[in-house]
Amino acid sequence: MIKGVIFDLDGVLVSTDEMHFKAWKMLAEELGILDFTKEDNKMQKGVSRMESLEVVLRKGNKVYSEKEKLEFARRKNSYYIDLLEGLTEEAVLEDVITTLVMLREQGIAIGIGSASKNTPMILEKIGLQQYIDQVSCGLDTTKSKPDPEVFLIAAKKLNLPSEECLVVEDSAAGIIAAKAANMKSLGVGPEYKQLGAEYESLTLQSEVDWKVILQG
Repeated sequence: MIKGVIFDLDGVLVSTDEMHFKAWKMLAEELGILDFTKEDNKMQKGVSRMESLEVVLRKGNKVYSEKEKLEFARRKNSYYIDLLEGLTEEAVLEDVITTLVMLREQGIAIGIGSASKNTPMILEKIGLQQYIDQVSCGLDTTKSKPDPEVFLIAAKKLNLPSEECLVVEDSAAGIIAAKAANMKSLGVGPEYKQLGAEYESLTLQSEVDWKVILQG
C-alpha cells in the first residue's frame, strides 16, 4: 500500500520550463552559442544544474575550467531567479490542487523530490508549501537523477520505506531514479507514454485511478 507520494516539481506541479529555457539561452548567447534550442533544452529535463550546463557547452567548441563552469551555472541561476519574480499561482499545473487535497484527505504523506535548489522558493511563490510535508531537493543531494538519491532522501524525511512510496515524474531520468529507489512510479506530462512508468496519465487526474494506485 502506498503511504507517501513524492512529486517532482518542474513539469509535474508547476510550469517553469520556459523560464529555464530563457535563462539557459541567455547564458548560451553570452558564450557565443547562438543555436541553443528548445530541443536542446529537453535534454536538461530532470538533471542537475551542472549537467544541464554541459548540454549548453557541448553546442560550442571551447573548453572551460571547473571554476568557469561554476560561474556559468551561478550566472544562469541568477537569470532564472530574476525570471521567477514573475511566477504566480497561475503557473500551477492542471489538477494539482485537486490531487494534493485528495491525498491529504486520505492521510497520504506528500513530499517533493526535485533537482532544483530553488524548490523552496518556488513552492512559496506558487502557494503550494501548505500542502507539502517534506522537501528533498538540490540543496540536499550530491547526485542527480537517474540516481535515486533525491527520492531516497524524501522517503527518509517522510519516515517511510521506499516500497510504500509513489514517485510522480515527467522525465525518463526521474522514472529510472524511482525504479532504482524501489518505488512505484506515475509518469505525467506531454511525453507520459514514453517514460516507462508503471502508471501513465497526461495530468494528475485525467487517466489516473488513484484508488488502485494507492492500494499498491
